[in-house]
Amino acid sequence: MNHSKTNPARIRRIPALTGIFALSALALTACSDDTGSAGAADNDGEPVGVSLIVKTTTNPFFVAMQDGAQAAAADHGVELTLAAGRQDGDEDTQIQAIENAVARGDAGILITPNGPAVVDAISTAREAGLYVIALDTPPDPADAVDITFATDNRLAGQKIGEWTAGALDGEKATIAMLDLFSDKVVSVDVDRDQGFLEGMGIDVADPQANGDEAPTGTYSGGDYEIVGNEASDGAEDGGRTAMENLLTKNPDINVVYTINEPAAYGAFQALEAAGKTADDVIVVSVDGGCAGVQNVEEGVIDATSQQYPVRMAELGVEAIAQLAADGATPETSEGLDFFNTGVELVTDTPVDGVESIDSTEATEICWG
Repeated sequence: MNHSKTNPARIRRIPALTGIFALSALALTACSDDTGSAGAADNDGEPVGVSLIVKTTTNPFFVAMQDGAQAAAADHGVELTLAAGRQDGDEDTQIQAIENAVARGDAGILITPNGPAVVDAISTAREAGLYVIALDTPPDPADAVDITFATDNRLAGQKIGEWTAGALDGEKATIAMLDLFSDKVVSVDVDRDQGFLEGMGIDVADPQANGDEAPTGTYSGGDYEIVGNEASDGAEDGGRTAMENLLTKNPDINVVYTINEPAAYGAFQALEAAGKTADDVIVVSVDGGCAGVQNVEEGVIDATSQQYPVRMAELGVEAIAQLAADGATPETSEGLDFFNTGVELVTDTPVDGVESIDSTEATEICWG
């Protein structure tokens, strides 16, 4: 496969809502006036105020989420306020944005939480009558918000893990783990990391903790060695540095798991600088943005799990608008403590027994 040295962003954008998804898929149920956030249902004909607070605007995932929210707000007559952390993990800026939403009298908040410190501010907002929906990243505990609209991140990790095990075809796996953080626990970080290892058939020890699995053992196809876990902060430069550090520990790495596609592209740069080729290393990730799908097409990323941030934001705006109109609230997906917005494995080298779509199909529903 040809590894391009450039990473151009897609010019064509996904529509606000693709034909695959319909807003009617959102299950709604009646809401009584004695719930913690029922005040959001009281509307005197004034436009409904909603705040979207994302982790950062340096990641195209969250930019796409803002675009989806703006389109849905226009459709539903919602007054939307946008806010973002300065970088992934910036809790203070998000807390200030929550406080601003309460002071403004918004009906609800959509938030991708940057860490556990945000939970207290969310609780205060709910007590003030705002309906709070987490997007992409469920807080801990999950019931700290009224509901979460998110990718099943555990499943996303499992899909790329299953594909990796099949693609290795019995070869020893020497694995680099490029996580999100090393100094805080965030559910999306743990679920993708642990899901990937579970998909590989590796015993993860504590399924809610990164990095405590045995460094050597067997996966579903043969032997494995985990070289280490390095934080990438979900950024390209972080991915490059993390990959450099792990290659220093073991230059024979042949499997690279990454928390997201910016980190994957940074890892690719480090691998390329070290003289590694597509035949040497499998790189897998989670996101499914248009740039990431292009990287699958070009062989920079071998497989990725595609998620749908535009849908998360659109459904979130619609849910708060409907709550304000008639008191109806969304339900979680069956068997889950959140509303699952879907995930698909994307690869141009399919593995028997692992369901996937190719980069051409993924381009039709990508974002960014």
